Amino acid sequence: MKKSNNLSSLISSDKRWLTISNMMTIARFVLTPFVVVSLAYQEWMVAALLFAIAAGTDLLDGHIARIRNEQTNLGALLDPLADKFLLLVSFGALAFLHTMPFAIPHWFFLIALGREALMLCGAAILLWCYKGARVRPLIWGKLTTLMQILFLLWIFVCYFAGWEPRRTYRSLLVALAVFSLISLWKYIRYAMHEIRSLKR
Repeated sequence: MKKSNNLSSLISSDKRWLTISNMMTIARFVLTPFVVVSLAYQEWMVAALLFAIAAGTDLLDGHIARIRNEQTNLGALLDPLADKFLLLVSFGALAFLHTMPFAIPHWFFLIALGREALMLCGAAILLWCYKGARVRPLIWGKLTTLMQILFLLWIFVCYFAGWEPRRTYRSLLVALAVFSLISLWKYIRYAMHEIRSLKR
């Protein structure tokens, strides 16, 4: 098996790293701990606002990078990591902090964590072992991220308003877990197709 180009050399080939889109991506990392602190102190509206701002940077950074022609290998690496960090830490806080009216069950957090771990490891192995391999976001992954963001925002608003729609909450959890597993399978099929095409 042929090894791919070294990731550090790809990043070092960027003309510049300090771009507006990369700064917005880094802001997502910075805001995430403040979301958790807000949850710990039950400041639901503050948590919702901080999370919405962080999620908004996810919607804007790639768009701005394309408009300003500032796409970088560093940004391509950091952007999905920032998404995963924001979502997993938020889900983890809701699962393990004991201040929640109705918490995220541990099984859901483990599904989300396992999905992201498998996707990251799979992408790393694919890039390391196969020269010319491509790792690109699929519509299933983008939809899963959007659904997770909307679900968390909905939870924060429910907490702030004092609502406890438990039946809707459980139904949405199951639907999101199923969709997450389907998207994981889509990425596995994509990786298998990529490997077969590179071996030809």
